[in-house]
Amino acid sequence: MQCLLSSAYLPPVEYFAAIAKFGKAFIEACENYQKQSYRNRCTILTANGKMNLNIPVSRGGDNFTHKVPISEIEIDYSEDWVLKHTRALEAAYMNSPFFVYYKDDLYKILCSGERSLLKFNTLLTRQLLQFCGVKAEVYLTEDFILPSALPSDIDIVDLRERIHPKWKGESFIKEKPHWQVFSAGGFISGLSVVDLLFNEGPDSVSFLL
Repeated sequence: MQCLLSSAYLPPVEYFAAIAKFGKAFIEACENYQKQSYRNRCTILTANGKMNLNIPVSRGGDNFTHKVPISEIEIDYSEDWVLKHTRALEAAYMNSPFFVYYKDDLYKILCSGERSLLKFNTLLTRQLLQFCGVKAEVYLTEDFILPSALPSDIDIVDLRERIHPKWKGESFIKEKPHWQVFSAGGFISGLSVVDLLFNEGPDSVSFLL
């Protein structure tokens, strides 16, 4: 079995749990970019509750209003979003047990200056899988296949739309509660996997399987 996922920035725990479950994943590289999705957005937990971090994007340096392949989407560095995101991560997780052990390697990618959103997200995803101790094969798709046209003879679970901030149905995988710095009111789900990683470190994989 394998799963099909959309590209995502610091993806949610459920995204990594799906990869861990199947051991093989394809990241959609042939779709059109979608706004207001995990493709350029993640959610962390701060002292004030959930906080979304968004990467500004463009197409070849220009604003876009029509359908654009995700492979053509570029990260916009005209504003210092990297500084904003690193400061937010530090404010949220500097008191977590394992933040100090992972932040330098994570920041190397965040500060790499990579312009392709797809390449940037893929680099982060592969690094985070390694951090979490998940052994899995991750590939990029070579062709786009409509959900209704997925071959019946291939064991693949399509999660491209199901792991999405606007998904209203049941989660594909129910999260196992883990310790959180700011969770006085109880466990908060639906966060970036960095929330799990910074709080549980090497034990993260046990929460994904």
